[in-house]
Amino acid sequence: MNFIKNNLKINVFSPFKYTDFTYLWLGGVTAGMAMSMKILISTQWLYDETGSSIIVGLLGIAQLIQMPAVIYGGVMADVSDRKKLMVYTQLVSFLLLLFLGILAQAERLMPWHVFFVIIITGITNMLGNSSRPAMLPRVIPKQYITEAIGLSSASFQVSSIISPLIFWKSFEYLGPAGAFYVAASIAFVSVFSPLMINASGESKETNKEKPINSIKEGYKFISTHPILPGLYLLDIFVTIVSFYRNLFPVFSSQLYSKGVEGTGLLNAFNSFGTIFGASIVMYTSKLKNKGQIVLVATFAYSLLLMLFGINKSLYIGLGLVALLGLTDGISMVMRQAIVQLTTPDRLLGRASSAHSFTAMGANHIGHFEVGLLSAIVGAGTTMLLGGIIASVVTLLFWVFYSSIRNYRYVSEL
Repeated sequence: MNFIKNNLKINVFSPFKYTDFTYLWLGGVTAGMAMSMKILISTQWLYDETGSSIIVGLLGIAQLIQMPAVIYGGVMADVSDRKKLMVYTQLVSFLLLLFLGILAQAERLMPWHVFFVIIITGITNMLGNSSRPAMLPRVIPKQYITEAIGLSSASFQVSSIISPLIFWKSFEYLGPAGAFYVAASIAFVSVFSPLMINASGESKETNKEKPINSIKEGYKFISTHPILPGLYLLDIFVTIVSFYRNLFPVFSSQLYSKGVEGTGLLNAFNSFGTIFGASIVMYTSKLKNKGQIVLVATFAYSLLLMLFGINKSLYIGLGLVALLGLTDGISMVMRQAIVQLTTPDRLLGRASSAHSFTAMGANHIGHFEVGLLSAIVGAGTTMLLGGIIASVVTLLFWVFYSSIRNYRYVSEL
C-alpha cells in the first residue's frame, strides 16, 4: 500500500506553477487544435465532395512529402531560436487556414487546394514541432518532465475532444468556410504564445555545425542508444497497420451509417480516452519499468483494435475508441518521456524530430494503407487485420527486444 501511495502522491498540476511552461502549453494546445480542425474539415469536405475513401487516404501520401522537413526541423531546434521557430511556423498555418476559408466562402475551393495546404502546413509544422519538446527542459525543472509531458498530452487531448465538437457544429452551421475561419482564429493564439515565454530560446550550441553534420551526429546518438531505436520501430510497425483517426469519416459511414455527427463523436470519445491514458501516466510517473508499460499498453491497444473491427454498434464503438485512446495515450506519453529522460539538452531537438519522423511517417503511410484497404475489403476487416498484426509485432518485441522490456528509469535527484 505504501508503494502505491508513494507513486500516486503527486500534484499533476505542478507544472502550471511555472509561467513559461503555461505559455508553452497554451501554444501547443492551440496549435494542436488548429491542426486537428484542419484535418477534420479537410477529410470531411473531401469525403463529402468525392465519396471516395481512397481520395481521403491520399492525404496520408501527400503528408509524406513533409517528412524530410522533420529531420531538418530537429537540427533547427538545436541550432536556432526555438521560440522564433514556433512563431514563424504557426504563422504560416494561420495564414493558410484563412486562405482555405476565403476559397470555400467564394465557392472556389478545390481538392488540390486542400492537398496543397496540407502539404505546406505539414512541412512548416514539422520544422517547428521539434522546438516545443526541446524547449520543455528550459521552462520546467527536470523532476517534473514526466508530469509536464503527461499534462501536455492530456490537455492536447482535451482540445482534441473540443476540436471535433467545434468542427461538428461549425461545419454543420457555418459550412466549410466558417469552420476554416474558426480554425484560423485558434491558430492565431499559437502564434503569439511563444513570444510570452521569458526563458531563452537561443541555441546552446557554441560550435555551429553544418546541418548535414548535425544530422549525422543526431543519427549516431539515436542509432547507438539502447532504447530509442526499438521504441521507434515498434511505433512504426504498429501504426502502419492500425492508423485510424483521420479516417473516422470512412468508419462513421461504413460501420455505423453516420455522417459528420459520427465523425465528431468518434474523434471526441477517442480523445477522451487518451486524456485518461495520459492522466494514468502522470499518476504513475515514479514507476521505473517504463519500457514494460509501453509494451503492455501497445498489446492492449492491438486487442481493442480487433474488437473495434468486428463491432457494428455505434455506442459500443464509442467505448472501444475511448479505450483505444486510453492505451495509445499511455504508450505515447511514456515513449515521449523516455526520449526526454535519456537525451541531453543539446540533442533534444534531433531526438524529438526522430520521434516525430517515425511517428508521423508511420501515421501517413498508415493513413493511406488503411484508407486503401478499407476501400477494398471494408473498414471493419481492415481494423481486424491491423489488430492481429499489431499484437503479433508487440509480442515479438517483448521477446526479442529485451532492452525495452528491461528499461528502468533511475532519477538523478
